[in-house]
Amino acid sequence: MKKSDPIVMEVINNRLQSIANEMEDSLLKMAFSVIVKEMKDASTAIFDAKGRTIAQSAAMPCQLGFLSSSVPAILKDFPVSQAKEGDVYLQNDPFNGGSHIPDVTALTPIFYEGEVVAFAASMVHLADTGGIAPGVSTAATCVYQEGLCLPPVKFYDEGKPVKDIHEIIKQNVRIPDEVMGDLEAQVACGKVGIDRIQTLCDEYGKDVFLDTVEGLLDHSEALTRQALEEIPNGTYTFTGYIDNDGVEFDKQITLKLSVTIKGSDILFDFTGSSPQTKGPINCVKASTLSTIEYAVKVVTGGDSIPTNDGCFRMIQSILPEGSIVNAVKPAPTGSRGLTVQLLSSTCLGALAKAKPEMVNACSGAYAPLLYIGGYNPATQKSFVSNDNGMCGLGARPGKDGIDAISSDSQNVLAIPVEAFEMSGPLRVLKYGLADNSGGAGKYRGGLGSCKVIRLLDGEVSFTFRGDGFFVPPWGLFGGGAAKVGTGYIKRKNGDIIQIPSKGDYMLYAGDEIGYESAGGGGYGDPLERAPELVLQDVLDERVSYETAEQVYGVSIDRKTNTVDDAVTIVTRDDLRLKRGPITWTYDRGILGKE
Repeated sequence: MKKSDPIVMEVINNRLQSIANEMEDSLLKMAFSVIVKEMKDASTAIFDAKGRTIAQSAAMPCQLGFLSSSVPAILKDFPVSQAKEGDVYLQNDPFNGGSHIPDVTALTPIFYEGEVVAFAASMVHLADTGGIAPGVSTAATCVYQEGLCLPPVKFYDEGKPVKDIHEIIKQNVRIPDEVMGDLEAQVACGKVGIDRIQTLCDEYGKDVFLDTVEGLLDHSEALTRQALEEIPNGTYTFTGYIDNDGVEFDKQITLKLSVTIKGSDILFDFTGSSPQTKGPINCVKASTLSTIEYAVKVVTGGDSIPTNDGCFRMIQSILPEGSIVNAVKPAPTGSRGLTVQLLSSTCLGALAKAKPEMVNACSGAYAPLLYIGGYNPATQKSFVSNDNGMCGLGARPGKDGIDAISSDSQNVLAIPVEAFEMSGPLRVLKYGLADNSGGAGKYRGGLGSCKVIRLLDGEVSFTFRGDGFFVPPWGLFGGGAAKVGTGYIKRKNGDIIQIPSKGDYMLYAGDEIGYESAGGGGYGDPLERAPELVLQDVLDERVSYETAEQVYGVSIDRKTNTVDDAVTIVTRDDLRLKRGPITWTYDRGILGKE
């Protein structure tokens, strides 16, 4: 058998992928917190002994990018030569390979015949890390307010728990049982990786395994370069916007990007982006690189190329130090998730002109993420609950967007109502789709979600984190911008407080929280959407009668709910004449067309 035998390469590649997915399944089944076991805010991957990604689970794209920075940081402090069987390392320092405090990396060496041949890696978003507010605060102004920060440390030493580290973690979080349960689930999923990789080496031999890994990395690089060479050379620009940083509400944040493609090389230059912010939406280098890697995967074929370190060898980046895309300590980073999402859409916005058949319209900015925590009188214990709103997926070339989904680089699930209500003294009064929230287009943007939650007992801290309340998700190639998000608090006495996209508040028994998330942008000329599809959207209450007529140019008889074809033709001709030809690429809503 040759080292580069293509059949063996394909078999081992698929085995590695299945191992990473099995690790993910094991982690989710053993996790304690709702945010991991239900929302699936976790990822797993296999790395080689040099700290390079060789396989990853079908999980959160952004976290898998974070791991590629976190693992080398751990190996710098704990070299492979010092590893012992049974060791497990932890790390969550944003300024040493991490992304933000809640995301904790666990790394386990995999030995075969006395040699480290690979590492099993995982990342989970811990439900609490002991910061100034339960979960994540939007009011933090430095990293020291965001919770327990661990440099690379040993969590297990030759299979035995490192007691001091265990106790430090337990004593610094509000819900130690859940936090420790999730960390132990990471340890357990690492054992799955160990067993499966050792079995793989038993079947093929260590040398074949190691040689095949090198071949897989080179193969993915070659395929990615080939895909990039099919994109026209040039520089493509786009500017994304964030409502505010959660602290200075009058300051809009700018993500300025130019992407240069030359042959099979690609450069992402964020020069001109806003400086790092006072509020916690900053991205460290690892976070920004993960969004860049995600965008490159999108335009080069996604899953058609095995995802490993080889896919990203041709990427170069310019990330100005001290900016929103490469913040320096002590910048707060707790809410960087929304910036990661908006960086993803910024990267894809720039690449839309380069590879239009591979890029969606903008998805619903960042759907609200809620953290609610305090003392639960019913259980007489502290609790931390979180709820994640779902946004509308941007319409796709040839397809409508998907309703109420976690989009782009996030890829988490909605937390079931039952699980959310069991996590604290909370009740969901309303949960559905946000009517008319998707951008108009030949292909309509997906709808955002809407929800109303009531606090049943006690008084709690409440963090609200979202975006797209001011600048809407953009439409593409004639498609319209989506509807922006909104949020409010309704006090028990009936007073209603409209809230911005980010903020920390107190809630009291009987208070309610309500929100609508943004929809996805539309794709293509709405006057080209099939009238029967517009009618169905109206009947499904996705689109109003007024929007059908004024935007889509479709005349519907409200008594019979049928399309008047003759009037529709005239109406569309009139709208097309008033509008003129489509000469723009993006519809930015209040920012105009570009």
